[in-house]
Amino acid sequence: MAPLSLARRIVVKVGSALLVDAESARINRAWLETLVEDLLRLRKRGQHVILVSSGAIALGRRRLGLKHGTLRLEESQAAAAVGQIRLAHAYKELLESNDVTVAQVLLTLEDSERRRRFLNARATLESLLELGALPVINENDTVATAEIRYGDNDRLAARVAQMIGADCLVLLSDVAGLYSADPNRDPAARFIREVRQITPDIEAMAGRTASQVGSGGMSAKIAAARIALAAGCHMCIAAGAPRHPLRRIEEGAECTWFIPTATPAAARKQWIAGTLRPAGAITIDAGALRALHEGRSLLPAGVTGARGRFDRGDTVSVLAADGVEVARGIIAYSDGDAARIMGRKSSEIAELLGFRGRDEMIHRDDLVLLREAGAATVLASAPQPAP
Repeated sequence: MAPLSLARRIVVKVGSALLVDAESARINRAWLETLVEDLLRLRKRGQHVILVSSGAIALGRRRLGLKHGTLRLEESQAAAAVGQIRLAHAYKELLESNDVTVAQVLLTLEDSERRRRFLNARATLESLLELGALPVINENDTVATAEIRYGDNDRLAARVAQMIGADCLVLLSDVAGLYSADPNRDPAARFIREVRQITPDIEAMAGRTASQVGSGGMSAKIAAARIALAAGCHMCIAAGAPRHPLRRIEEGAECTWFIPTATPAAARKQWIAGTLRPAGAITIDAGALRALHEGRSLLPAGVTGARGRFDRGDTVSVLAADGVEVARGIIAYSDGDAARIMGRKSSEIAELLGFRGRDEMIHRDDLVLLREAGAATVLASAPQPAP
């Protein structure tokens, strides 16, 4: 079965050339209706779906009379501001007519690369998915700079897939997939159906986009594939122009699959375990250690001490009472807040801190036991508090 059929979480990216008719600069509604039908079918199977959409600039430029030529940055941002309203309205109308709540989320690449913004965005997306909404993510083109110039919505989609632990990322494009050379110039170009590693040869195959309204090329898609594979996420480049593009992929339509060597969970734990320099350390009692070995999260009640300076979202070492590093994880609290709530019940967090945070000091999804990574280290000189 195709990875798309087996995935628990799916991110679908739609390019401008598919959404917007190049002649009329209007939304290709007949095609979009079939994409929505595909998304609804995935949701009915119990799969979580997030849509990353281009198209705002392409929709807005004609409305503002910016019909020809390359736009200046400020013109692109103005066009995005106008087009975004039309794009959001189209998704809202089609999805909510099928009793699906749609949520608009505006992100830039920076939001996925700065840790605090990453955590806030991830928490929002997780909540939307759990509440049954379908997030539609658009690049925040009105404030973005490099993203507009280089068309990094492909890379943004890969960052979103990484952020939510997606199993599958689908880039619907105006090309069927990756070729050994530009098929428009080289009739002998060979279609690449499967890629398991991003090599220099694969990178050399990337060419420029032939689209009149899109700004991303194959090089952006290869960059997205690198991110996706590192996150344990399958990625597909497929022709999106035919109707019901997702159904066609499941039925075996020609496309290029990038195959990871690990699952999203395994890739995430490998990344946590491989952090070279944890920001700090916390010490836990014997009861908490037993809970971790049983696959449970680390609660504040089991924490007996905190060392070093760390912020929410940093990787920290988890130490047993004898100083042996038994685990590493992404902590949900800063060192100051951790010191206030350690040894206390989760129900007391709001009263102690003045806000309601997570019940867990480190959630089990953000924690790896070092025996899983084949390592255990005694921290002879654990990070100390700043004077």
